[in-house]
Amino acid sequence: MNRIIKKVAVLGSGVMGSRIACHFANIGVQVLLLDIAPKELTSDEEKKGLTLDKPQVRNRIVNSALEAAVKSNPSPLYRKQDVSKIKTGNFNDNLKDIASCDWTIEVVVERLDIKKSVYERVEQFRKPGTLITSNTSGIPIHLLAEGRSEDFKQHFCGTHFFNPPRYLKLLEIIPTPDTKPEVVDFLQHYGDLYLGKTVVLAKDTPGFIANRVGVFGLLDAMHVMQELGLTVEEVDKLTGPVIGHAKSATFRTSDVVGLDTTVNVANGLGQSLPHDEAKAVFTLPDFVQKMSENKWLGDKTGQGFYKKTKGAGGKTEILALDLNSMEYQPSKKIKFATLEATKPIEKVADRFKILVGGKDKAGEFYRKSFAGLFAYVSNRIPEITDALYKIDDALRAGFGWELGPFETWDALGVQKGLELAEAEGKTVAPWVGEMLAAGHTVFYKVDEKGTRQYYDIESKTYQPIPGVENFIILDNLRAAGKVLWKNAGASVLDLGDGILNVEFHSKMNAMGSDVIQGLMKGVDMAEKGYRGLVVGNDAPNFSAGANLGLVYMFALEQDYDELNLMIAQFQQAMMRMRYSSIPVVGTPHGLALGGGCELNLHCDKVVAAAETYMGLVEFGVGLIPGGGGTKEMTLRTAAKYEEGEPEYNLLRNTYMTISTAKVSTSAAEAFDLGFLRRGDEIVVNSNRVIAQAKAAALELADAGYTQPVPKTNIKVHGRGALAMFNTGVFAMKEGNYISAHDQKIADKLAYVMCGGDLSAPTEVSEQYLLDLEREAFLSLTGERKTLERIQSILTTGKPLRN
Repeated sequence: MNRIIKKVAVLGSGVMGSRIACHFANIGVQVLLLDIAPKELTSDEEKKGLTLDKPQVRNRIVNSALEAAVKSNPSPLYRKQDVSKIKTGNFNDNLKDIASCDWTIEVVVERLDIKKSVYERVEQFRKPGTLITSNTSGIPIHLLAEGRSEDFKQHFCGTHFFNPPRYLKLLEIIPTPDTKPEVVDFLQHYGDLYLGKTVVLAKDTPGFIANRVGVFGLLDAMHVMQELGLTVEEVDKLTGPVIGHAKSATFRTSDVVGLDTTVNVANGLGQSLPHDEAKAVFTLPDFVQKMSENKWLGDKTGQGFYKKTKGAGGKTEILALDLNSMEYQPSKKIKFATLEATKPIEKVADRFKILVGGKDKAGEFYRKSFAGLFAYVSNRIPEITDALYKIDDALRAGFGWELGPFETWDALGVQKGLELAEAEGKTVAPWVGEMLAAGHTVFYKVDEKGTRQYYDIESKTYQPIPGVENFIILDNLRAAGKVLWKNAGASVLDLGDGILNVEFHSKMNAMGSDVIQGLMKGVDMAEKGYRGLVVGNDAPNFSAGANLGLVYMFALEQDYDELNLMIAQFQQAMMRMRYSSIPVVGTPHGLALGGGCELNLHCDKVVAAAETYMGLVEFGVGLIPGGGGTKEMTLRTAAKYEEGEPEYNLLRNTYMTISTAKVSTSAAEAFDLGFLRRGDEIVVNSNRVIAQAKAAALELADAGYTQPVPKTNIKVHGRGALAMFNTGVFAMKEGNYISAHDQKIADKLAYVMCGGDLSAPTEVSEQYLLDLEREAFLSLTGERKTLERIQSILTTGKPLRN
C-alpha cells in the first residue's frame, strides 16, 4: 500500500499531545487536535452568560492547551503561523472527524481503562486501514490492543515520542504480535525521513528501551551518591558535559522534568520488574520520598534539588538541597582532581580512562556507576532488544547522551569495562566474555568502506547498522582513511562519487585562518579533479562564527594591517566559493552565526537541518558583518526590487534584520529572514543533511553547472536612503533606545548598504560593496567600546550593552 499521511488526529492536548500536534504542523501535515469537553463553566464564562453547549466553552480545554504550547519557550513550532494547520475540537462533537485522518495518535492520561474506553469510541469512526498508535510511556502495548477488532490490531502499535517532541530526536516504535510488519516498516521510515527522528524498534517491555536504561542510570547515581557521601552539586558536576551528558546533568534535569514524574516512572518500573537483577536500584532513596511529601518537585513547585532565591541587593541566588539536613544551602563551586585532569582533553571518548582511574571520590563514583551501567545494559539483551546499537541510539536520542552505554564501554575498552564491573561485584552477561574469547574486542567497528558495524550477539559476527546507509557520517569516513588533506582547523574528505567535503574541527567550529585555508584548499582540490564540494560537519553546531579572539588580539595591538589582511582573506574565501567552477553546497545545523552564516550565504545551494539557528550577529559585539554578509544581503535585497514592493521598504527590512542581530529559531524562519532563498532545502533529520547535500551537489553538476560571474549591477540608493536611515537612528538615540556606540555601528551599516556617499541611485559591483564593508568593519575595531564588547563575549559569553 502506498500510504500517504495528509492528516493526523491527536487525541489528548496535554503537554505531549499539543506538542506532537505542533511537530506534525511543522512538517506541513494537517492536524486535528481533540480533548474532552468541560463539565463546568469557569467564573469568567458564567459572567459572560455562556453555557456548556457554546463552542468556545466546549473547546476551551483544547484551545487553552494549544495556546499554552504555542507560547512556551522553546517554541514547539518552526514558525508561529504553522499553528494554522491545527484544527481543534472535542471528543463529543468531533471524534467523528477522525474518519478523514490517515493516522490517529492517542495521547490521553496514562490509565489503561481510560485509554481503552477512548479506543472503543475510536473504532466507531476510524477508517479501516488507517494507522492508530499510542504515545504511552509505561502501559504495555499488548494490553491496550485487547478487545479491539482485527483491523485495529493490525494497524496498532506504540509510538513513544520524547518531550519536547520537536527537539528530542527519539521515537520508539513498539509493535504487538498482531501489528502488520508493513505498518512497522512504514512508521520507522516516516519517523526518520519526515519527523526527523532517530527511530528505535523496541520490545513491549516495561519502560521500553530509553526509560528502562535511563531511569536505571538516574537512580543508580542517587544510590552511589549516598554510598559515597557526595552532594547534589558534586553529582551534577560528575554527570554533566564531562561525560557527554546534558549540562543539566542528573538533579537539575530532575527539577526540570519534575520529581513526581521520576517517582511515578521509578515506582512503575519497580512494580513491573520482579525478576530484574537490579530491582533494588528502582527502590527510591529516602530523601526522594521526603521531597515528594514536602511537594519539593522541582521547577513546577518552585523548589526541588535546587531553589532560586533573591539574595542581597535582589540578586538571584541558587541554593542546593543538603540531603543530610534536608535544608537548602548556597550552591558551591565543585572541584575534583580527576576532573581537572580531563580539562585538556576535548573528545569525550578520550576522557573515560582518566575518569575511572581517578584516586578521589570522583574516580570511585565513575568506577561504581559505569560498572553498574555496563552490567545492566549487557543483561538487557535480548530482553528489551536483540541489538546493542538500539540501546545506544535510544539513550543518545532520548536522553541527550553524546555516547551510548556500549559506545562508552568501547571508549574505555571492553576488557577494561568487564574487569571494572567484576571488581565492583556486578554480573555482566555471558555473551560479553564469549565475544572477547572469540577475539572480538569492540562492540563497534568501521570497515574499509566507512560503514559502521555492530557486534551481533546471535550470529556472533559484525553486521552493518540498518538505516545508516542513508547517512554520511564523517567520523566513519575518517576511520576508513578518507581524509585527503588536513590542518589544525579543517579537513578535506572524500565523500565518494566525485564530491569532496570540507569539515571544521576548531573550537565551536569558529572560523579562523586554518578554516579559511581549509575552504580554499577544498575548492582548489575539487576544481582540479572532482565534481563538487560540500561544507559540512557532524558537530552539534555548524559554526558559532569568526574567531573573535584573533580579531581582539590584532585590534588591541592596533595591528590594523594584519586585521585588514585577515578580513580580506575571509572575503576572498567567500567569493572563491561563490565563483568557483564547481558547485558548493552548505549544510548549516545548530548554530550558524556570523561567519558561519556568511559562508552559507555564499554557497550555490544550502541544505539546512530544520533545527538551524542562523543569523548575522556581529552588531552585538560592536561590528557589522565583514565576511561578505553585508554585501550579500544587500545584493539579495536588490534582486527583489522588480517584485513590486517599495525598494526602501525592502532595504529597511534587511537593514533591521542585520542591525538587530536577528537569529532564526528554525531553518523555516531563516527563509523568512532572507538567510535562505528559493532553491535551498530543509532536511528534518539532521543525520541526513550531509548525504542530501552530496546529492544536491551531484544534481547541480549533472545539470551542467557553469561557473557564475561576479555581479556588477547591484542597485544601491546612496544619500537618499542613507538620510532615511541616519534620521531614524538619530531619533532612536535621542529617545535613549540605543547608545551612542550603537548609533555609530548602525550608521556604518547603513553607509555600506546604501553604497556610500553617492548622489543618486547607482549600480555597483560586489567588490565595491566588499571594500566598503571591510573598511567599516576595520574602523569599528578601533573603537574602545567595541573592544569591551568583544572582551566580554570572550570572557563571559555575553556582550556588554554600551
